[in-house]
Amino acid sequence: MAVLLSILLPAGPARSMETTGLVVLMRHAQAPGTGDPPGFRLEDCATQRNLSDGGRAQAGRIGDRLRQLGIREARVLSSRWCRCLDTARLLDLGPVAGLPALDSFFGQAEDAKGQTAGLRQFLADLPRDGAPVILVTHQVNITALTGIFPASGEAILLRANGTPTPDLLDRLAD
Repeated sequence: MAVLLSILLPAGPARSMETTGLVVLMRHAQAPGTGDPPGFRLEDCATQRNLSDGGRAQAGRIGDRLRQLGIREARVLSSRWCRCLDTARLLDLGPVAGLPALDSFFGQAEDAKGQTAGLRQFLADLPRDGAPVILVTHQVNITALTGIFPASGEAILLRANGTPTPDLLDRLAD
């Protein structure tokens, strides 16, 4: 990956940036706890760790910050976990679709390599001149892909370059 820019994007009014080929790789907003409770079922949000009220507000703020950067509409893809889907919807930047390559492999280390390879292939296939893409996922996925341990709601800004390793531009924290 390219070297991270020396400054983080400001918390106040943000500068606009070129959004062509932009990939926003985001950790879901605040959801108290770690992992998922015993009896977790993907199809039942009541069995999962979900966003707190603060997490829902955080997702809205991040959506506002992305609009300040110039993203008005994006292709929004998410892990199929409820906390990620809810974060993606609350960004309010476009319809949300699930992408299994973004699903958590926390507690299933044997899945990390294959799943990360699938996500790298997805990134390699993105057009350099395409509309912005927002990917909402989990800390383990982002760390496996970039080596960065993001905070809840933090976004890693990348630029598609036709390879499995997009250019690393910056970080956007709440």
